[in-house]
Amino acid sequence: MRFPQSFLDEIRARISISSVIGRSVQWDKRKTNAGKGDYWACCPFHGEKTPSFHCEDRKGRYHCFGCKESGDIFTYLVQKEGVPFPEAVERLASEAGLQLPQLSPEAEAREQRRANLYDVMELAQAFFVAQLQASAGARARGYLSDRGLSGDVQREFGIGFAPNDRHALSKVLASSDITIDQMDEAGLVIRPDDGKPAYDRFRDRIMFPIRDPRGRVIAFGGRAMNPDALAKYLNSPETPLFHKGTVLYNMDKARKPAHDVSALIACEGYMDVIALTRAGLPHAVAPLGTALTEDQLAMMWKVTPEPVLCFDGDDAGMKAAYRALDLALERLTPGSSLKFAVLPEGEDPDDLLASGGSQAVQQVIEQAEPMASMVWRRALLRNDRSTPERKARFEADLMQTVNAIADPTVRKYYADDMRGRVAALLQGSGGNRWQKSRGRKFGGARASGAGRGRWQKEPWEIETPASPQLRAMAGRPVHDAATQRRTGLILLTLINHPVLAEEMIDDIVAMDVPTSELDSLRRRIIDTCASGADLEKHDLRDHLIHTGMGAVLDALDTQARHHDCWFAGTDAADADARTGLKQLVVMNRKLVTLEKELKRAEMRLAEDPTEENLNHLNEVREQLNSMAGAEATIDGYGEASGRTANPAG
Repeated sequence: MRFPQSFLDEIRARISISSVIGRSVQWDKRKTNAGKGDYWACCPFHGEKTPSFHCEDRKGRYHCFGCKESGDIFTYLVQKEGVPFPEAVERLASEAGLQLPQLSPEAEAREQRRANLYDVMELAQAFFVAQLQASAGARARGYLSDRGLSGDVQREFGIGFAPNDRHALSKVLASSDITIDQMDEAGLVIRPDDGKPAYDRFRDRIMFPIRDPRGRVIAFGGRAMNPDALAKYLNSPETPLFHKGTVLYNMDKARKPAHDVSALIACEGYMDVIALTRAGLPHAVAPLGTALTEDQLAMMWKVTPEPVLCFDGDDAGMKAAYRALDLALERLTPGSSLKFAVLPEGEDPDDLLASGGSQAVQQVIEQAEPMASMVWRRALLRNDRSTPERKARFEADLMQTVNAIADPTVRKYYADDMRGRVAALLQGSGGNRWQKSRGRKFGGARASGAGRGRWQKEPWEIETPASPQLRAMAGRPVHDAATQRRTGLILLTLINHPVLAEEMIDDIVAMDVPTSELDSLRRRIIDTCASGADLEKHDLRDHLIHTGMGAVLDALDTQARHHDCWFAGTDAADADARTGLKQLVVMNRKLVTLEKELKRAEMRLAEDPTEENLNHLNEVREQLNSMAGAEATIDGYGEASGRTANPAG
């Protein structure tokens, strides 16, 4: 919306700039002269110890002599809080007691209808929140608790519950004089085509409110409690308030922390956003059940030049990552790009948080790869390079991807980067001779030779070391979350079944432990066993709790329940715990060996990026993947505990 200059001037006249800025800074008493409307503070935009930030009420302007940020009351809200300019105007106009400029009668009618729908959605939100705390929401509360969502988290995200009743919500709304037409327009009911009465759209679902950037509820997402429901997740339909391709879940809460750290994370769903927030990453958002759209990408780029897209490491996650890659490629501009964080295969952020804690989640985000690395990885995975013809197809695939970039400057540097990677990869497999005989540069016509810069050089003429991405792989923790989970389960089983700790003391001593916290737990187990004490079932656990390890044990218990590793619990019979533990120890030993070999293979590839080293790396990865679910079936396993199941690792 465009605002008349006279309207903006009236707001500036009514609200002093010091009153707006003073809400977020402490004025320096020595330099400030409030009587003259002259204020000084440490800059809110960059860290400093000496006040260099100045604002003057007479001029209605601020300026930092350190970082050079400057502006008026509107730009301050935009820069400091990350709000859009129209929202900054609306907020300050309301504070100044001014009505927004009048709309046309038709536009005013539309706005009034939208305003009424906001009220309807707030009533629905209050109903869902109340139902979660009522008797009807007991099972939903249990589910949320099992997923690690405390009452505080539920309140923070406004989580509610829609009871399994076709008319529960509509009856409550009708009692507040909300018409069926309004409920329908808000997407809260379904009207059958055969003229039968309307009924509630959301039933027997955990409800997540979807808000616009100003925090107003505009839609809902519901997760089915019934595992046989046709749709696990159900979103509101398109309404005058809600167009799902233009909305990012949690943007209202993520915008401020994202602006503060100049970073934004986009993941795949509601629970992923909540898991990232619980892991100390509150600047997380998510598309609403669809692939990332152009509008959503533009929204993220307004917040930060390089958002991180976080995807599950399974096939569906990688397909989604590549769709986002293709969407962004043609829209890249100098300085604006994406980074990609791929989770360990088979785990989403919630799984990783349960198994590895906040540090494991943060580590995945910190190690996000630039777009160029994703382009390169995809080309490697989908192209065989065993013959000259297949190498040519590999190069053509890269060239086709690079040529999709519209901006000529970005396209040029991408081609340069890919050309260097091709040269480095093929250097050790006859690639130089093959490339030189072709006599043309990657991504364009044959270069003239004389006077060429680095951009114009042939692939075989570029002295390219192993790429920074490959070198970074060597230092990257491999399967850290899975290793921590297995180690934690081994220790938990020993703690809950101390008779096994004495039997397997040698294995405990020799075991590689990935974290200092787990190593501290292991040493306490060893010390207790070495004391010669005759431990009963709960003695070791009680002793560890008494010595301050209770929080660690609670986390391990939650992890075991999350992965259904029942044999580690106190209720399992010692015989079953012994069977499960021995399999887990053997599997852990094999996997640790393979993970170490994987690190060595990655290091060799980083130092010498040849086809031979790449093939060896892939072979080790395949062996690791083949270990998943490799537990043996043992006769009678689980019977002593009153169940039959295979041990889980």
